[in-house]
Amino acid sequence: MKYDLRKIMLRAWRIYREKELSFGECLHRAWLSAKAEKVNAKRIEAAKATAGVKEETNTWSGWKTLGYEVIHGSRALFGADLIWGSRGDGKIYKARFFGKSQVQEIAIA
Repeated sequence: MKYDLRKIMLRAWRIYREKELSFGECLHRAWLSAKAEKVNAKRIEAAKATAGVKEETNTWSGWKTLGYEVIHGSRALFGADLIWGSRGDGKIYKARFFGKSQVQEIAIA
């Protein structure tokens, strides 16, 4: 299994700058995140298939980084239990996913 070492090192440095941790711990967390990405992708696809969703989906914060906002009152299409590797503990968290039809572009004033 091959990993993008550049991406892992960049993530480790970003964690190191944000938190007051040793670089070794930050590198450990970056590796956990890299390993969790593939597992999380499989879990998302399985949950999406189970829910029967065909449209493009993303989390609330994922849509926000893409320049969209979830329309007020929209309910998540499905949820998935994902691994949060960057915290270093490998705990599971619940992520909720919204479809492209449930978002609108962020209005710039």
